[in-house]
Amino acid sequence: MERFVFFGGKGGVGKTTVSCAYAVQSARDGHRTLVVSTDPAHSVTDVFDQPFEDDATPVEGVENLEAMQIDPETEVTRHLDEIRRDLSEQVSAAMVNEINRQLEMAHDTPGAYESALFDRFIEVMRSAEPYDRVVFDTSPTGSTLRLLGLPELLEGWIDRLMYKRRTSIDLFEKAAIGNNEPRRVMDGDPVLARLQERKEFFEFAGSTLREEAAFFFVLNPDELSLNETERAVEAMAESGLSVRGLVANRLTPSPGDDEDGRGARYLSERVATEAERLRRVREEFETPLVAEIETKTSEVKGDLLVEVARALDIETALDASEPA
Repeated sequence: MERFVFFGGKGGVGKTTVSCAYAVQSARDGHRTLVVSTDPAHSVTDVFDQPFEDDATPVEGVENLEAMQIDPETEVTRHLDEIRRDLSEQVSAAMVNEINRQLEMAHDTPGAYESALFDRFIEVMRSAEPYDRVVFDTSPTGSTLRLLGLPELLEGWIDRLMYKRRTSIDLFEKAAIGNNEPRRVMDGDPVLARLQERKEFFEFAGSTLREEAAFFFVLNPDELSLNETERAVEAMAESGLSVRGLVANRLTPSPGDDEDGRGARYLSERVATEAERLRRVREEFETPLVAEIETKTSEVKGDLLVEVARALDIETALDASEPA
């Protein structure tokens, strides 16, 4: 299995539970594991009954496992502050107020959260040396797809910006008259340096996501979840990323053979409906089912988390090329 493992899916399907269960199993198998949650709706704090923040913290009672909770709002603010600082160093004082105004407006624009979270979890991947495996519990499907599609989009965009910047500097230098020196020269231009830094960042992200990451989607046995999962798998393929497997979560348990009543009949009918939907997944989806997990009667924590982990047919062994 690759070093970086992502669990995504429609909101509310149980991604956090499944990702934490897999992380627990990976840690129990002796691998130094970090689980990272970027889903603001349901956090690793709820699963482990322990507060987590932006810094990795050991999970109590589970050897080899640490957890991190990334807050999207904090990341957006941090991301925009970094942009503000970089731009303020490159423009005149008269432009700083306008930059601040535009960035305040950008805070709630579509894509702000995706961009900020993308930067943060790529930073986590770049600094993952202490860990054998990093497990990401991602935000709902739509956001995740936009997030994972950024490297391919932005690598080309950065190339175009760098070309235009070099062309602009070249024209400016050629227009210099007499002893007048241009304000910037190609080798020392801070804008080009920043663009080059971002280009290398996106190149790392793209190659790592394609070569060192495995992706799984969690779904529930209902039509909305199946349809969204099918679209998500297709969208991932268009971005050059394949989904390794699907986890069917919150399946209805079958009633006992000796049970006969309204509740038992309801359960039997629901089990039959869900079985038909799982048949559709097996026959129509190219991505295999790697787990079928029944609904639990209480919150999945402690021993129940280990039980869910055992139901996951997802290997934890490291690739031969990875450190043990």
